[in-house]
Amino acid sequence: MGDKNPDKQRVLAGSPVYQKPEILEAFLASLKNLLSRGISIDFMFVDDNVNEASSRMLAAFQREGSSVLTVRGEEKGQYLCNEESHAWNGSLMLKVANYKNAIIRHAIQNGYDFLFLVDSDLIIHPTLIEHLKILRKDIVSEIFWSRWHNGKPLEPNVWLFDEYDLVPKTPGEELTEKEKETRQRKFLNQLKVPGVYEVGGLGACTLLSRNALLKNVNFSPIKNLTIWGEDRFFCVRAAVLGLDLFVDTHYPAYHIYRESDLPGVSAYVEKNAADVSFVREYKETGNKITLSMIVKDEEHRYLRRVLEGLKGHIDEAVIIDDGSTDDTVGICKRILTDIPLRVVENKESLFSNESALRKRQWDETVKTKPDWILNLDADELLEDNFWESVQGQIDDTDYDMYCFRLYDMWNATHYREDEHWNAHRSYRPFLLRYQPAFRYLWNESSQHCGRFPMNLFSFRKSDAAARVQHLGWATEEDREAKFKRYQALDPDAVYGSKAQYDSILDASPNLVKWEAGAAE
Repeated sequence: MGDKNPDKQRVLAGSPVYQKPEILEAFLASLKNLLSRGISIDFMFVDDNVNEASSRMLAAFQREGSSVLTVRGEEKGQYLCNEESHAWNGSLMLKVANYKNAIIRHAIQNGYDFLFLVDSDLIIHPTLIEHLKILRKDIVSEIFWSRWHNGKPLEPNVWLFDEYDLVPKTPGEELTEKEKETRQRKFLNQLKVPGVYEVGGLGACTLLSRNALLKNVNFSPIKNLTIWGEDRFFCVRAAVLGLDLFVDTHYPAYHIYRESDLPGVSAYVEKNAADVSFVREYKETGNKITLSMIVKDEEHRYLRRVLEGLKGHIDEAVIIDDGSTDDTVGICKRILTDIPLRVVENKESLFSNESALRKRQWDETVKTKPDWILNLDADELLEDNFWESVQGQIDDTDYDMYCFRLYDMWNATHYREDEHWNAHRSYRPFLLRYQPAFRYLWNESSQHCGRFPMNLFSFRKSDAAARVQHLGWATEEDREAKFKRYQALDPDAVYGSKAQYDSILDASPNLVKWEAGAAE
């Protein structure tokens, strides 16, 4: 019998199954390993197998605390797949649509709070269903990447328009082939960064709320559409019903699209096991702060002011000098003479590959075994009021990360605020408790990759009242230099916003006066 705890929301995990035994075994193992601390999970399978070993495996599936319903698929049609691709036809599509609709009806009739529809060639993270539930989306899929045809690049299980259009655009907008390529590449890069993004189509690994189910979302064909596939019918119908579609990219699933993908299962499972078994570490008292900073030719900019503001508050420092030709390193050594200081000098600049530069900064910093890492750039000024209670904050065992608002200063007294310049409206991490046993992952973008690893979303965080002034845009000379830099390093705006790049040199931007110590 399933878990009948009335305090837990009930999830039905459903899957039509026509699968090879080796792939099915891996799929069922990942279902058995699902965590369900705040939910109860039951299962419904439609056994459409022609391989008796697969049917026996499905019939034998059990998971502690779960009820399992397996029904025999009665519709005809065999699904053919090989190392090149998978072969679908209209009758197969209709059969799968009918099976998925039957699972939807069962979820509704039996009062489930959520339905998780998952294909039987996917391996999923143990925390996935719990994670998708807390997003509070009516329809959300987890990302996975597949090589739909040999020799082709990996592509996602989500899209933006029509049958499989991956190019962001507005209705009626005409784009050149180059612009299409640039926008598609940017969209795909975005999907590699942990987050939740609205899309136009999705499938194969999807959590549906009861609200969505009761609105009669389903996989039945829509006869006046020429696009093909039950997932596309589902997505069009959802949009018409007013249900937005989202993809989550925090816990990507692993797709066994071909038997040759099977060897990758063990590494994926081991990685997930390490995530689940991670034990958080912390010191209750005596925590110290290590400054981590990248510098390059800062002698006549803001470095002195930034370091003088940190002096007396930080306990150690790691400085990565990215090929300075002035007295930058000397300034660091003179101002930070009273604390342990590690200076690493790059023989050649890594700035054109920011992820490589940030990873080196991280690696050199963690070699010092820090308690907390304060990651500031040489043109970022942290408000003094933060230091008034800093020891209590870093000794607080409830939090592992402090996030701050970053204000882009456009001159000495005003910051910029408009549709392109609004970083201060959100909180971003600057101060992080280092967890030696955690498996950190990086955004591999060559520009705008982030100062910290990208998978910190599970860390306990607190939003700080103190703010950070970003002085790097504060003079016309700074802005002109950065505009030229982005034109050289990201000419197609693959990693950043073209509209923001173009706005850097605006003659009369909207500026707001900086109020010292003001709480907003």
